[in-house]
Amino acid sequence: MASDNNSNAQPMPKMLWVYRFLMTTLAPLAIVGLCFRGFRNSAYWHRWSERFGFVPSSVAKQGPFDLWLHAVSVGEARAAAPLVRRLREDYPHLKILITTTTPTGSAMVTQMLGSSVAHCYFPYDLRGSMRRFAAATKPRLGLVMETEIWPEMISQIKAVGTHLMYTNVRLSDRSYNNYARFKELISYTLSPVDFFAAQGKADAQHLELLGVDPSKIAITGSIKFDVQIPASMLEMAEVTRRQLGSDRLIWIAGSTRDGEEGRILESYKVLKAEFPHLLLVIVPRHPERFDYVARKTARRGLKVVRRTEGVPELESDVDVYLGDTMGELSLLYASSDVAFVGGSLEPFGGQNILEPCALGVPVLFGPHMFNFPDISKWTIREGAGLMVHNSKELMDELRDLLGNASRRDRMGRRGLDFIDAHRGALDKNIDMLKPILKQMEQS
Repeated sequence: MASDNNSNAQPMPKMLWVYRFLMTTLAPLAIVGLCFRGFRNSAYWHRWSERFGFVPSSVAKQGPFDLWLHAVSVGEARAAAPLVRRLREDYPHLKILITTTTPTGSAMVTQMLGSSVAHCYFPYDLRGSMRRFAAATKPRLGLVMETEIWPEMISQIKAVGTHLMYTNVRLSDRSYNNYARFKELISYTLSPVDFFAAQGKADAQHLELLGVDPSKIAITGSIKFDVQIPASMLEMAEVTRRQLGSDRLIWIAGSTRDGEEGRILESYKVLKAEFPHLLLVIVPRHPERFDYVARKTARRGLKVVRRTEGVPELESDVDVYLGDTMGELSLLYASSDVAFVGGSLEPFGGQNILEPCALGVPVLFGPHMFNFPDISKWTIREGAGLMVHNSKELMDELRDLLGNASRRDRMGRRGLDFIDAHRGALDKNIDMLKPILKQMEQS
């Protein structure tokens, strides 16, 4: 059969018909899912039309866009922000559209990039939805952050003449094994993509095993190493530290997920008996869980203050400070003595452990780091972080770090050196884009 908007000579795999049938059949369930998620975060009850490819007129009238960048949620949006800022500096007239999947990702784009970019939700991967989105935006260059493999998206975006690239690609063993079960479909889907910038050698090898032409792959490293800490943020961190208590030891648990906060709170209660001035800062990964974590903390008899309460200075008997705001995780990391990064004690795959490293804060994380296999290994190897496998190991390592300032300082310095040694992915990605952007300027 003909390639059906797919710019390669491969015959369409039968699995694609199965995929289309399943996506169409499951679409109503997606709406049900939005309804239920809205009880935790009401933003899920709004802007449903965007999820079916109906681009808001306020966005569509800014097109056609020079650059479309897709960043799924908060982590990808944060990683994409430095790249977008650099592109805007070098190419101030670029018309940029950013799509996200989650409301928290949408809020992060607005917070970090404001009106300098247009934004809407990424549609469900339905043929009609993606066709409407592509026709309304007509991007000349598309950048997909990390690994979002959507057959209809790739097909319809390429059909309007978009030069499509994947950047900061990570493909863990777990993700690769899942995709490899449908290798014919994945190979067919990815074949029209023009280029892939992979984070590491293993990611590149996984792409090749999935059928991607090796000439289309370059290893550029992770953009997340190119985090820039503004001096203003470090000044704000000093102010925040005074608010939390300059004479207190501060342990932050960032990006925590369901099933982790209980273990963290119990560990805190044990450690508090040994370090009476210890303060625990908890920042749940998802805003819809802020209220739940606050209630969970209070039920354990711990005194909790939420950041949104705006308390100018914490009283000494406060046990837990709940970071219930968006975009301030780095600030709270910088205000702390030691960090634990969540999504890792339970099998969620981990979260970005480079943020505390870039701030000179020693970092602990759990054993479930399958979304960041190389970064977690490198962090341990360089002495910037430690993996803990259970609550007991978490308490043991925290006990040692909280009681040993010189060890904290040593790990913090190694974290800074580790980040500096791996910078450069941002420049490589910009260099990769320059010939395309130059061609776009001339046409």
